[in-house]
Amino acid sequence: MSTAAGSTNRSQNAAGVQAPPRLDLRAATGGGLFEYAPAPESVRPAIADRYGLFINGRFTDPTSSKRFTTINPATEATLSEVAEANEADVDAAVRAARDALPAWAGLPGKERGKFLYRIARRLQERARELAVLETMDGGKPIKESRDVDIPLAAAHFFHHAGWADKLQYAFPGREPRPVGVCGQIIPWNFPLLMAAWKIAPALACGNTVVLKPAETTPLTALRLAEICDEIGLPPGVVNIVTGAGATGAAIVNHPGIDKIAFTGSTEVGKIIAKAVAPTHKRLTLELGGKSANIIFEDASIDQAVEGIIEGIYFNQGHVCCAGSRLFVQESVLDRVIGKLKDRMSTLRVGDPLDKNTDVGAINSKAQLATIGKYLEIGSKEGAERHDCGTADLPGKGYFCRPCFFTGVQPSHTIAREEIFGPVLAVMSFRTPEEAISRANNTPYGLAAGVWTDKGSKIFDTARRLDAGVVWLNTYNKFDPTSPFGGFKESGFGREGGRHGLLAYLA
Repeated sequence: MSTAAGSTNRSQNAAGVQAPPRLDLRAATGGGLFEYAPAPESVRPAIADRYGLFINGRFTDPTSSKRFTTINPATEATLSEVAEANEADVDAAVRAARDALPAWAGLPGKERGKFLYRIARRLQERARELAVLETMDGGKPIKESRDVDIPLAAAHFFHHAGWADKLQYAFPGREPRPVGVCGQIIPWNFPLLMAAWKIAPALACGNTVVLKPAETTPLTALRLAEICDEIGLPPGVVNIVTGAGATGAAIVNHPGIDKIAFTGSTEVGKIIAKAVAPTHKRLTLELGGKSANIIFEDASIDQAVEGIIEGIYFNQGHVCCAGSRLFVQESVLDRVIGKLKDRMSTLRVGDPLDKNTDVGAINSKAQLATIGKYLEIGSKEGAERHDCGTADLPGKGYFCRPCFFTGVQPSHTIAREEIFGPVLAVMSFRTPEEAISRANNTPYGLAAGVWTDKGSKIFDTARRLDAGVVWLNTYNKFDPTSPFGGFKESGFGREGGRHGLLAYLA
C-alpha cells in the first residue's frame, strides 16, 4: 500500500504485534530533504561601523569624539570603531546611575526580578548572534562561546532573578539594602559572562551600575546594552562606557561610586586597592592566578588528562583560574606525559568560527607577544618544550601553538608567573605533603584541581590547598549557585551564589 504525503503506515513484527506508526519522511517533505536551521558559526551578526556610550538608556557620542578600533584577532580585520569615554563621560554615567538609584532600589524585589528574567530570556533568544559576536571579537572557539559562555551568562541572570525577592531570607536578621552605584570593570577573557557575573547580582540587590568592558572585547557588552533597552530596563540602571585604562581609572576615582568590582590582573588590582583605601568605597577583586592541578597515582589518568586539556588548552589558557601548573606523582609521570602528548596531537588550532576548532586565536597582538616572551624564557631556563602537532598555524591572525614544558623547577619563571596563554608547566612530586606544599608555593590562591579515586584523599587535599575554588576530578566547571573567588594575591570577595550577593548589600 502506498502512502500519501504526511500519512503513516503500520507493520507487524514476527510475533504479530502491530508496530507504532512510522512517518514516511520523504513523502512528508515532498520527497526532499529536511532544511536545517543555520549553524551558529554561519550566522553573521550585524556590527555597526561605530558604537557610542550607553548612558541613561541611550547611546551617545563621547564628549571628546575619540574612538578606538576593535579587531577580530583571527583575521586582524577591524570590526568596529568604539567610543572612548573620558572623565566627563564617566561622570555623566555615574550621575545617570545615581538619579536612577532611588526608584530602582525602591522597586519591589519581585519586579526587579522580572527585569532580570527578561534579560536572561533575550540572551537565550539571541544566543546564536551573541556566540558568534563573542568569538569574532575575542578569538575563542565558537563551541566555547556557544556551549559555555552564553548559556552561563543567561543562567546568572536567571539565578539572580530568583534571589531578588528573597534577600531577607538569604540573610536573616538584617534588612538588606543596596550599596548604591557600582563601578564594574571586566577583562577580555569572558566578556559577556563577566558582565553577567557583575551586573546580575548588583541589579538583584537594588543597585545601579556603570560597567566598563575590556577595550579589546567591547561588542557583546554593547549588545547587552541593546538588550537592556529592548526589555524596557529603566534608564540609568545599567550604563556601559567603553575605553581603556584611563576610563577605568575615572570610574575607580569618581566620588559618586559606592562600590568597585574589578576582575583583571593583580598588578592593576593593587593600584585600585590603593586608590580605594582612603575612600568610603567598598571593593571586591578577582585577580590573577597560577592554579595547580594535582594528579595522584590512583587517579583515572585518561579522565585527568582530559580535564587538564580542558582547563588550559580549550580556553587558550585565558582563564585566570586555568590550571597552568600540573603536579604529577612520580610513579605515573611518564604515563601522564605520554597521554598528554597523544591528546595534544589531536587538538585543532585555527579559525575560531569553525565548530571543529579546539584552540582559537589569542585575544590581541600584545598578548601574543607576552606569551612568546614566556616561551623563550621557559626554554632559556632549562625546561623542555613540547608543542601541539606540526600543522602550520594560520598565516594571518594571532595564533599560538599550545604546548607544555617538562623539567620545570619551582624557581622557573613559567612556574611562578601568570602567562595567560595555552602553556602548561609540568612538575612531579612523591608524597601528598610535597604536592600540597608545592601547589601552595605561589603568591596566588585562586583555584586548584585534585585528581584521585580516593574520597578521603580528595577532601584532605582540598582543605589544605590555599585556593578559593577546588575542583575534584573535574576542572573549570562554573555554576551561578556556587561562589567563585580567590585568596592572597588572587583577590578577595566572591561572585555567584549567596556569598556573591553580600558584596552588593550594605
